[in-house]
Amino acid sequence: MARFESDDDIRRLAAALARLRQAAGLSQAEAGRRAGMTSQGWSAYESGRRAGLFRPDVQRRLTTALGVDPETLALEAASSPNGVATSSASPGGVEGRGRDWSGVEPSDMHRLTLADDRLAPWAGRGVVLEYRFGVEPRAGQGLVAVLSDGEQVVGIVQHMRDTEIAIRPSTTVSEDRLLQRADIVRLGAVTARIDK
Repeated sequence: MARFESDDDIRRLAAALARLRQAAGLSQAEAGRRAGMTSQGWSAYESGRRAGLFRPDVQRRLTTALGVDPETLALEAASSPNGVATSSASPGGVEGRGRDWSGVEPSDMHRLTLADDRLAPWAGRGVVLEYRFGVEPRAGQGLVAVLSDGEQVVGIVQHMRDTEIAIRPSTTVSEDRLLQRADIVRLGAVTARIDK
């Protein structure tokens, strides 16, 4: 694992953590809850104000909350020498180098405004979901899928398998919906949630 020692290293690591959280489509409050801390505690790590960001156990706790590993955090921090993403992609989207974004065209980025509160508290009425087709979502992340019958499905990934994806289509529904991969024409991951 890479070592980070200087103030610049702290800024790079903190900025990388923020980018990975955004790529996962999580707010600071949600990421903090997953890591067992407050949104203020998470924010302190992202701003580099909280001690311990170099510790492997802290990195594992933070990255596990985002669905990645500490090596992904180290690679993301190393990929942007000034703490700023080095991607040449459009500033309208969020990219994380911990995932394979290569080959995803800017035209594959789409937006969808939620008309109801089915996904609350993850995302409620009026929230704009930004998603990219061609990017495989992870457990806990938002998903947009277009099925062979034309239905567009939006939900939160519960688990993914080779032949199926279980999503929670609504916070009021207690059972997961199983999407068969063979029925999915296009699949995209929610990369950002934008509150109006």
